[in-house]
Amino acid sequence: MAKTELEGAASRFFDDFVEAFRSFDGITIAQRYLTPYLAFHTHGAADVFLSHADTADYFQRIVSAYHAKGCRSCRYNDLEIVPIGRECALATVTWELLSEDQAVLETWRESYNLCLVESRFLVFASTDHVA
Repeated sequence: MAKTELEGAASRFFDDFVEAFRSFDGITIAQRYLTPYLAFHTHGAADVFLSHADTADYFQRIVSAYHAKGCRSCRYNDLEIVPIGRECALATVTWELLSEDQAVLETWRESYNLCLVESRFLVFASTDHVA
């Protein structure tokens, strides 16, 4: 896949992710992830999720905590993509959590290892960046 095609597929992935996030439903978000899934956090810890149910539970905890802080949506910007072979890519974005009035509550940079599965990107690993 050409880099421009990868960029388009990555943009679609993140646009779809933003819509899934609006549901604040861990199961809906987890549909965008492969298993096993590795999440590397800024404090140096890592989690490995071996089932979709575990991944869904993880995301439910996260979005429930965000919602409790007043988050009602999110957006991404500064998408950078690096091809890894023909069907994988490393995509990095800056996330912003938004309140009801679109005020930014939190921001961070995160990278995703993406792999094309049945013509759509799925995540198999993510890395939160240290600020």
